[in-house]
Amino acid sequence: QVQLVESGGGLVQPGGSLRLACAASGFTFSGAPMFWVRQAPGKGLEWVSSIYSDGSKTFYSDSVKGRFTISRDNVKNTLYLQMNSLKSEDTAVYYCAKDPRGTTRGQGTQVTVSS
Repeated sequence: QVQLVESGGGLVQPGGSLRLACAASGFTFSGAPMFWVRQAPGKGLEWVSSIYSDGSKTFYSDSVKGRFTISRDNVKNTLYLQMNSLKSEDTAVYYCAKDPRGTTRGQGTQVTVSS
C-alpha cells in the first residue's frame, strides 16, 4: 500500500523559507520518479516540480524556478522541497505525488505565506 506523508509546512513571511519533506513507503521509492504538486485556495492541482528516480535530473514550473529545489534521499525514502524567497502566491496545500497530476498523493501540508 502506497503511503506518502508530507511535513514541514507552516506560516512564513514573504521572502522566507521552508523545507518540506515527504516520507514514502509501500513501493520501491528508489525506482520511482517523484513529484510535488500544490493546490491554492479555490484552484485546481498545479504541478510544481519533478525529480528522476536517481535524482540526476530535476524540473520546475516557471512560477517556482530559481526559488525552489527538489531533492531526494533514496536511503531514507524521503523526498524534499526547499522553498526560498516565498511569495504570497505560493500559499497552497503541497502534496508529494507519484505522478505529475497528483492522482496518487499524500494528505498534504499547508504552506501559508503572509505578513
